[in-house]
Amino acid sequence: MKKILLVCDLGMSTSLMVKKMQEAAKARGINAEICAKSIRDYKTAVAEFDVALLGPQIRYKLAECEKIANQHNKKIACIDMMAYGTMKGDKVLDQALALIEEA
Repeated sequence: MKKILLVCDLGMSTSLMVKKMQEAAKARGINAEICAKSIRDYKTAVAEFDVALLGPQIRYKLAECEKIANQHNKKIACIDMMAYGTMKGDKVLDQALALIEEA
């Protein structure tokens, strides 16, 4: 099972993206747990996931979050702004899966 964490300021604006990504994973037959958390919950939550993706609105926190991810040997990146803005769950799923494969 692939475990993907989406992170935004309050954990709410990524909820629709989680749904879109879950639909894309199901359509492809990929067993994935995808959830959204707030940046406040990130520090403890990241250890439970294979990869974390930051919402574009908090990309300025990437360096800070990378330090925490590195402590847990996890990959992290910012969600592609165009894919996020157009709610392309399949594209964001591809981004997460590519990061998992890099690990």
